[in-house]
Amino acid sequence: MVSDGQGVLGASNVLAGRAKAALFVFFTILFGLFFTAATAQNYAFSRIVVEGNEHIEPATIVKFAGIAQGESVTAGALNDAVQRLNASGLFKSVDVVPSGGTLVIRVVENPTINTVSYEGNKRIKDEQLAGVIKSQSRRVYSTLQAEADAAAITEAYALAGRLAARVEPRIIERDGNRVDLVFEIREGRVTEIERLSFTGNRAYSDRRLRQVLETKQAGLLRNIIQRDTFIADRVEFDKQLLTDFYRSRGFIDFQVLSVSREFSQERDAFFLTFAVREGLSYKFGNVSTVSEYDGVDVEEYAKAVRLRSGLTYSPNLIDNNIDRLEAVALKQGVNFMAVVPRITRNEREQTLDVVFALTKGPRVFVERIDIEGNATTLDKVIRRQFKTVEGDPFNPREIREGAERIRALDFFETAEVDARQGTASDQVIVDVNVEEKPTGSLTFGASYSVSNGVGFNIGLSEANFLGRGQFVSLNLTAGTDNKNSSITFIEPAFLDRDLRFRFTGYYNTTENDNSDYSTQRIGFSPSIEFPISEFGRLELRYSISQDDLFDVDANSSTLLKNEEALGAQITSSLGYAYTYDTRIGGLDPNRSFRLRFGQDFAGVGGDIQSVTTNALASYQQKAFREEVTLRAELEGGAVVTTNGDSRLLDRFTGNGKIRGFEPNGIGPRDLTVANEDALGGNFFAVARFEAEFPLGLPEEYGITGGLFADVGSVWGLDDNLSGSIDDDLKLRSVIGVSIFWDTPLGPLRFNFSKALQKESYDKEQNFDLTVSTRF
Repeated sequence: MVSDGQGVLGASNVLAGRAKAALFVFFTILFGLFFTAATAQNYAFSRIVVEGNEHIEPATIVKFAGIAQGESVTAGALNDAVQRLNASGLFKSVDVVPSGGTLVIRVVENPTINTVSYEGNKRIKDEQLAGVIKSQSRRVYSTLQAEADAAAITEAYALAGRLAARVEPRIIERDGNRVDLVFEIREGRVTEIERLSFTGNRAYSDRRLRQVLETKQAGLLRNIIQRDTFIADRVEFDKQLLTDFYRSRGFIDFQVLSVSREFSQERDAFFLTFAVREGLSYKFGNVSTVSEYDGVDVEEYAKAVRLRSGLTYSPNLIDNNIDRLEAVALKQGVNFMAVVPRITRNEREQTLDVVFALTKGPRVFVERIDIEGNATTLDKVIRRQFKTVEGDPFNPREIREGAERIRALDFFETAEVDARQGTASDQVIVDVNVEEKPTGSLTFGASYSVSNGVGFNIGLSEANFLGRGQFVSLNLTAGTDNKNSSITFIEPAFLDRDLRFRFTGYYNTTENDNSDYSTQRIGFSPSIEFPISEFGRLELRYSISQDDLFDVDANSSTLLKNEEALGAQITSSLGYAYTYDTRIGGLDPNRSFRLRFGQDFAGVGGDIQSVTTNALASYQQKAFREEVTLRAELEGGAVVTTNGDSRLLDRFTGNGKIRGFEPNGIGPRDLTVANEDALGGNFFAVARFEAEFPLGLPEEYGITGGLFADVGSVWGLDDNLSGSIDDDLKLRSVIGVSIFWDTPLGPLRFNFSKALQKESYDKEQNFDLTVSTRF
């Protein structure tokens, strides 16, 4: 039970608590009303004063603030003005102070940049870094911009494969409110690709797929090779390369599922793993052509299709045959035809049935072709890459192919071709935007071979002479026993047609080059080359030269002495050469065939009357899951004279034709004299066979092996000096092994050979090393 005293005390405590609560509520409401009134206060300034500015005009500062005289503004608007002034990047500090009817804006300007410099950079030059950043001398310094520039420099190093690069901006204060901006750079090591691997691949080995990628593993020459550095954009390009590789071999469902990038603990290397899903390889099944274009007979179009059942599917084959069908439409004058390939999958048989449907497309014309960005290259050089001209029906495929031809010129860093709506609904404007790059070069080179020793060359060339798309080059080569010089001019579109005009002039000498005589040749040859079929080209040429054999040794054959006595002889000839080559644009990426046949008819003036015939047939195929490359070549030639005996300078010596022998190492010889010089022959024939294969070494080393076998001969003379010269047809055969090394300094080839069949007087060469490089 509670006493009365305690009850009174408890009641008073309750009343006190209630009073305190009431007072708290009262003051809270009062403060809220006061704060609301304060924040809701409006200002109107009849005058705006700017203080503290040194270089920036007051009107500019007021404009950034965004407050006008006489305008009613709130306290929130004043705060927004402060934020806008700070965001301009022009000021260290900003203070906005209302003072009655006057608004005072006090600023402290950022300093002006005196100089921009870089410290610690060795791999990327100052000039390159200056093109990356936006901070410049005599501009206002901004901390935010300096940080952004540091990030841009870091990105530039990342693109160069140096992901560990660090960049810190630092300022050095100078008088007059100026600063020097210094970017301190720690470049770090190149982030290399230590390992490239694949998962999910069954049809092709890791080694074969590495050959497809642009990215390479780091190998022995990691300090020289640049493609072994990690670049994210290059990985994306590699994914597309893998996709194109598989789909061109029938794997229509191929996908790159992911690319895992594992960073090494040292942060200087990546381990890349491409996870792929190959799917099944499909072949072509039934191939047919149907016409849905009124008045078009499908028969001639069906004859133009070059697809047959059983071929491995490739998108390139589809595109190639669409081109053929569109060419037939162009020939017949059928406009606005669209060839639509309709593909039906047969999963059980793993075949794809293809129907080429001839349909009528929309009536759209090319209004004009606009070309921009070409400061040097003439418009016509770019325009002639399109078969379409203004006013022609619009063919999207032809525009894409024209874009590819522009890029293939190799005159431009970039070449973008797009089509947009013209001035009418049935008109299209084709925009071509290019960025030119240097096309001239001055090269110094060196070469070496066991037979000819060390040689040096210098070359000057321009691939886009005067912006006309013409090629001009001058080359000088000097070896131990020979000197060669030449000048070449090529007009790829003579008379603005698909005619390739070529002019070559040369002056070559030898001084006892693996022989006991010297030679001198000077001449020139103009020619015209043009296509006569999809893979066939015909060249028509004229050549005139003055050839001289001199300094014949006293112990040489009488045949050579007689030819020396003739002195310099002039050869004037007309000739032709037919070439059929499927290496570029062929239907099968793993198989190619090349055929060359040519004849030169001397006697169009000059001292020599003869017919010289040359022929070559070569075949190459990749086998064993494309791990091994097989090559076979058959080559032969014949010289037939009509006004006397052939000369050494007209005959075949076999140089470079049959491996395993020295230059001038085989062929007819006069065995009755001391030096037994090779005399050359009127005929030669050779068969060459070769296989190139991996040796199990890492692919990035660029080292492969090979086996080869050659069999052939050089024979036949118009005068064998009553039998004292052995000019009979006698076969030589050679087998050997090769080591190929594709180095950054140039391709090296080591040949080790053994002659199985030879003559006692032949000069065998069991080892040969060739290397050629340019700087």
